[in-house]
Amino acid sequence: MLLTILGCSGSLPGPQGPASGYLVEADGRRIALELGNGALASLQAHCDPFGLDALLFSHLHPDHCADFTTLAVTRRYHTHPPHDTTENRLPVHGPSETPRRLARAYAENAEELGATDLSDVFEFHPLTADPIRVGPFEITAARVDHPGESYGFRIATANASLAFTGDSGPCDALLTLARGADVLLSEATWTHSADRPPGTHLSGVQAGELAAAAGVGRLLLTHVAPWTDPEAVLAEARSRFEGPVELARQGAKHAVDRPVLRVTGGHGN
Repeated sequence: MLLTILGCSGSLPGPQGPASGYLVEADGRRIALELGNGALASLQAHCDPFGLDALLFSHLHPDHCADFTTLAVTRRYHTHPPHDTTENRLPVHGPSETPRRLARAYAENAEELGATDLSDVFEFHPLTADPIRVGPFEITAARVDHPGESYGFRIATANASLAFTGDSGPCDALLTLARGADVLLSEATWTHSADRPPGTHLSGVQAGELAAAAGVGRLLLTHVAPWTDPEAVLAEARSRFEGPVELARQGAKHAVDRPVLRVTGGHGN
């Protein structure tokens, strides 16, 4: 499994790149996970938008889904699409209000809103407790602690597993999704403080504690807000989790596998 970071700025696009967006690939199949502000531009550097096999949304805040409207333009009005988009509609898995909310974001006026729900080029599926199967992927969704209908995901193949927190405060669902995962892609919007609003986001401390409790192989920190010092978040996470920890960077590619611990040197090192 290969994870590409399309965007990782938290809550809004930042000066260094787009908001949340990720591409997950295995065995020639591709899933887009989130499509926040600016993520579609980044996607085109790594994948033909018509080459996606599915699109997942954890929730419907703009920094996670705003570029869906431009994807709709691509699939409706591209002059030379590689296939008939009405015959090959893109499966979109998200919260129950996804079709209505995204149609409202796309429509130019009330008349157009009444004429379309975007189901001409997209195939919408509400997230449930049932696993989603896309090629080699088995995807599990679970409700997490964030305003609105919000989910985290576990994306697994026969030999790799990726857990994604979405946006969430600490909750049992995150531990269940992350337990034993090879890579935990965890939001860490801010540094730790007792006055942070509950049920909203994770701090670096909380992301590290989640990784340690779940016994993951590696921790990858994302969704750091532009006003937050990413190095401070990284230091917090490393103070709680002894495994490999790094910051997500736009354009970076990560093999999703469990790190191999190697004994080096012969002199007690």
